[in-house]
Amino acid sequence: MYIRKHSVNRPPTPDEDVTESPERDELTLGEIINIKLVESGEKENLMELVRDRLVESGWKDEMRIACREHVKKKGRKDVTVDELIRAITPKGRASVPDAVKEELLDRIQNFIRSAAI
Repeated sequence: MYIRKHSVNRPPTPDEDVTESPERDELTLGEIINIKLVESGEKENLMELVRDRLVESGWKDEMRIACREHVKKKGRKDVTVDELIRAITPKGRASVPDAVKEELLDRIQNFIRSAAI
């Protein structure tokens, strides 16, 4: 049996039955955009774009080095994956190049315009 794993840094993509919450009748604009991105396949395209840009910019290598330094400082046997993620995530988010953020934002805005959400 295959269990779908979600990224630690972002919430899971909602499944069809998850979006129909009994507590509220309406979806937020963010939820609607996310659903449209998933349905169209554009979310996967955007994720691939971000991965590629982060590798091209050297961000991925910087994060790998930061992880190794953290493990070396704490000791290999004394570091859990969860602790490593908690320690590195703030630095990782803060160090994403502005050009990557801008390109992603432009692509999302163009998607919204073309989808007429």
